[in-house]
Amino acid sequence: MTDISPELQEKLDAATFRRLVSHLQNRPDVQNIELMILADFCRNCLGDWQREAAEAEGVTMTKDEARERVYGMPYAEWKEKHQKEATPEQMAAFEKRRKG
Repeated sequence: MTDISPELQEKLDAATFRRLVSHLQNRPDVQNIELMILADFCRNCLGDWQREAAEAEGVTMTKDEARERVYGMPYAEWKEKHQKEATPEQMAAFEKRRKG
């Protein structure tokens, strides 16, 4: 593997995160419940992780601010425009995943 400085690795990680967020913003058809079932994280998780990272750096960021960064709009607006009711099958799969 190529030897990469910590500074460059941080830049690469940040660029990768931005690309992931952009990809998710451009795929509102992919529902959070589907992400949770398949990958055990969703857009809300990314927002939580960003808020936690900000707080670790001494920056106050609310849950809503962090989610807006991930969703590209206020969470309530995204929910209204894009979120569908989870099906009984999705909820069953989610519960099965949660129980291990």
